[in-house]
Amino acid sequence: MNLHLTHKNALVCGSTAGIGKATAIALAQEGANVTLVARNEEKLKSVLTELPNDGSQTHAYVVADFTHPLQVAQAVSETKKQYHILINNTGGPPGGAIVDAEVTAFAKAFTQHLQTNHLLVQTVVPGMKALGYGRIINVISTSVKQPLDGLGVSNTIRGAVANWSKTLANELGSFGITVNNVLPGATATGRLSEIIENKAKKTGKSIAEIETAMQNAAPAKRFAQPEEVASAITFLASERASYINGINVPVDGGRTKSL
Repeated sequence: MNLHLTHKNALVCGSTAGIGKATAIALAQEGANVTLVARNEEKLKSVLTELPNDGSQTHAYVVADFTHPLQVAQAVSETKKQYHILINNTGGPPGGAIVDAEVTAFAKAFTQHLQTNHLLVQTVVPGMKALGYGRIINVISTSVKQPLDGLGVSNTIRGAVANWSKTLANELGSFGITVNNVLPGATATGRLSEIIENKAKKTGKSIAEIETAMQNAAPAKRFAQPEEVASAITFLASERASYINGINVPVDGGRTKSL
């Protein structure tokens, strides 16, 4: 299937590791010009060298910290590009029971996730309208369908982002812009390793026991690879997905119990 991403400009957040990096590579493989966004410049430079390039593609990076939304939006604005594709992706809040969460943890997560996403949308949407083509894809969590134990703050903020996204989809659809959410299940990333280690410490179980239990929670009986999630994101970013709008797409091996 030709996904027709040649000459498309893609902005990929959180793209130095995990799902973000895999997505940047997948988009570049399909011909897109990819701009990476993250806070660590050395890692950005390293990933930049890994992006496929047929000789006509122009890849770049932007250094920005997602805890400072205005800084991120300003840095992207200064690239002076019109983006066809925006991938909103950043690491989730620390785990823990919601009843024990500090109020400041909600404010921090709201800033890092929803506010940064929103300012980036406001930055790129005028260009998408002018181009008559836009794909906004938010990488969030299956917790918007089924809250996950021990991730109280994350469950709350992910739900807010999902509803913000649906509202945007309703408002922007007439301009040729789609807005969708990809909901990764347990994916073999650094974030998952942290969650497993924290669960092992709290329960006294071994890391191997925690891993096995988490894998067995999905019918696939394994963790996803970042590239598998990236494939779903890349499809949604393409012309082939032009009539898919305002939905949540779980990529979780069937773990989520609801449809």
